[in-house]
Amino acid sequence: MPAVDKPLPELLQYTGSSPCPADLDAYWARGIAEMEAVDPQLEWVDAAFQTSYAKCSSLYFTGTGGARIHAKVARPNPLPETATPLLVMFHGYTGSAPGWLTMMSYVAAGFTVVGLDCRGQGGLSEDTVPTKGNTLHGHIIKGLDDHKDKLYYRNVYLDTVQLTRIGMGFDWVDEERVGCTGGSQGGALSLACAALEPRIKRVFSMYPFLSDFKRVWNMGLDQHAYSGLRDYMRRFDPLHEREDEIFETLGYIDVSNLAPKIEGEALMALTLLDNICPPSTQFAAYNAIRSEKTKLVYQDYGHEGLLGCDEKAFEFFMNL
Repeated sequence: MPAVDKPLPELLQYTGSSPCPADLDAYWARGIAEMEAVDPQLEWVDAAFQTSYAKCSSLYFTGTGGARIHAKVARPNPLPETATPLLVMFHGYTGSAPGWLTMMSYVAAGFTVVGLDCRGQGGLSEDTVPTKGNTLHGHIIKGLDDHKDKLYYRNVYLDTVQLTRIGMGFDWVDEERVGCTGGSQGGALSLACAALEPRIKRVFSMYPFLSDFKRVWNMGLDQHAYSGLRDYMRRFDPLHEREDEIFETLGYIDVSNLAPKIEGEALMALTLLDNICPPSTQFAAYNAIRSEKTKLVYQDYGHEGLLGCDEKAFEFFMNL
């Protein structure tokens, strides 16, 4: 079998290469406090798409930095007599919230589903946090030359928690039955959200992005979604005088550092021929999870659709 990374026995033991900042807990406690102080100013708009069994809406709320964030909300129509479980969906890098039909299988099963548009990407959410420095070739590096609270993904992670809490507050939702899901960037956001909102009971993550940055760098795979790393070094630190500082800062948003905080049950799909999000970086996040967890190892797949994976995720969430 062709290989782009470590052999599977080594991946099963791999614990990551990236530094974890000593003040990680304080950093995120400060972020959550800032998020909680924001008045979300909810605004509902009926969606053009509707079905006989679902009510579909756009929801706008104010996030950190004053950004207006957009999400899709789909719930059973009419509402059942008992409260519904909640599933929060996160999309891949540069994309937008999942299409309505992607949400419908869960709505038909009695779920309320919400899907986030990440700020400043392919959807309708704003990115209003000003930062010093360049943003060329990706959001990873946005804020690296500013205060660490200005990191782009710091605010996106807070958006995931804020949306989840908003959904948990819907009158018709059972706040004790909450899950989150996504692949690639969405897989990273699922792990971050479950780490920062411990009431999430189940999390599914497929080949997560934003994990073990230093390993990506050391493998020379800082391309595609990670290309901002190499470009930043070439332009702003060509002698690598700040390399340790840069990766220490990125440690705040590294999901392999956040994964130990997850309390809910986790299911992860891991791909061994992935040259977008290298297998070792995926395993760094999986191996860091301390709660109950299960892995689906796709040995012959890369960063692509995974045969049978959607069905495995659906079955996983049916037990919420």
